[in-house]
Amino acid sequence: MKRILFLITVFTLLFTACEGDPGPQGPPGLNGQDGGIFVAQSFETAPLDFTTGNAFEQVISYPVDFLVGDDMVLVYLLWNENPDPVWRLLPQTIYTDNGSFQYNYQDEFTQLRLFMDAESSFDFNTLSDNDTLNQIFRVVALPSDLINSNDIDINNFNDVVQYLQ
Repeated sequence: MKRILFLITVFTLLFTACEGDPGPQGPPGLNGQDGGIFVAQSFETAPLDFTTGNAFEQVISYPVDFLVGDDMVLVYLLWNENPDPVWRLLPQTIYTDNGSFQYNYQDEFTQLRLFMDAESSFDFNTLSDNDTLNQIFRVVALPSDLINSNDIDINNFNDVVQYLQ
C-alpha cells in the first residue's frame, strides 16, 4: 500500500503543471503575434558608371520584399579587391587635387539613389575613370532591432557580416 501511495504521489508531482514568473515582454507592436526571425538581406550592384550623362547618379530598384517595416539601409562601396575585398560605408569622402567629393545615397523605400556629391564649384568632369566608372556597391537591409544593438559596428562591413552570420 505504501508503494502504491508513493507511486501515485510521484506521478502526481511529475505530471502536475507548475507556474512561474512570466517571461520578458516581446517587441512592441506585435501584440502576441509571432515576431518571426530577424534576417538581414543584401545584394551587390553590377558595376555602375557615374558620368555627365546620368548627372553623376544612379537609381536602383530594390528586389521584391527587400525592405520590411523599419529596416535600415546601409550601402558600402567596394574600395579594393586585392587581396581581399574591402568595403567602405557610405557616405565616403574622396580627396583629389581639385577638391573633395562624396559617394552618397538616399533610400527611397522602393529604390535607392546613389550619387556623387560635392560643393557646387567642384567639376566632376576632372575625375579619373577610377573614380567614376565601374563602381560596385553592396546594399544591406538590417532590421532596426539589430541596429539598436551596441554589439554591432556598422562602419565595418566584415563586422556586420560576422554579427549576422
